[in-house]
Amino acid sequence: MRTFIEVNNITEAHRMLGLAKPVHPMISIFSPLEMNLNKEVLKEVKVSVNLYQIWMNDGVSGSVGYGRSAYDFHEGTLVFFQPGQVLSYHEKHIVPDAEAWALLFHPDLIRKSALGRNIENYRFFDYELNEALHISEAEKKTLTGIRVKIEEEYTQNIDKHSQKLIVSNIALLLDYCTRFYDRQFYTRSNLNRDFVSNFDRTLKNYFQGARPMEEGIPTVQFFGSKMNMSANYLSDLLKKETGKGAQEHIHQCIMERAKTRLLGTNDPVSQIAYSLGFEYPQHFSKLFKTKTGLSPVEFRGRN
Repeated sequence: MRTFIEVNNITEAHRMLGLAKPVHPMISIFSPLEMNLNKEVLKEVKVSVNLYQIWMNDGVSGSVGYGRSAYDFHEGTLVFFQPGQVLSYHEKHIVPDAEAWALLFHPDLIRKSALGRNIENYRFFDYELNEALHISEAEKKTLTGIRVKIEEEYTQNIDKHSQKLIVSNIALLLDYCTRFYDRQFYTRSNLNRDFVSNFDRTLKNYFQGARPMEEGIPTVQFFGSKMNMSANYLSDLLKKETGKGAQEHIHQCIMERAKTRLLGTNDPVSQIAYSLGFEYPQHFSKLFKTKTGLSPVEFRGRN
């Protein structure tokens, strides 16, 4: 049976990974080559790491346990973890001249900053591992340059400017990762269009028959699991391809069906609401008015 452990700070992370004592209590950058893991112990452990993590796997191949699955990763990929995600160890191969690196930082490092207020906007922290960022040599050079600046800043003499500069460079690195993910969405456009078609088909199929009445309004997480994607990745993919996120697509589908029922039948508004998956008719009426500017009764009366 696996043991569950929790890692709450940089010192505990270094201890678990077999690294030397950290230089800074809130942030650490290191190479996987520096790690001295007790592989036999870690095979029997699931770890909840309450830190933000960015791993650049250049010269590293293998897999990592994430949830109930093990995901392969390859050279030249970046993976992101937010605090509280549960991981487990799988065997990795690291070449002697690997340029891989990892950046770990505690949430308290950024909590009082603009980055702390906006960190949820970097949605790739909640992507699945099989949705990793694949970077080119030029992109790798850009990120490595920022990583070096962060490392230099927290390893030299700390002054009143240090934390601001560290945090601003983390934000810069994340902004570049956002740009590179946009490029990745763009270069995979043909494949993404297939996913969009699959999503549209799955969405329309859901609202056929009695399923909405039995199971309610579908969530973005529901469609993500159907398409083997995280909810955030699916929504971001749809946004890049169609201009609308997954939740907007769901609401649009509901509105189209609601308008058809309102104008094509004499069914009471409450019955239409229940048939579309709403537990309470007033919630349907509120959403309808938000989307159309009219209540269901007003819409029916004007057409």
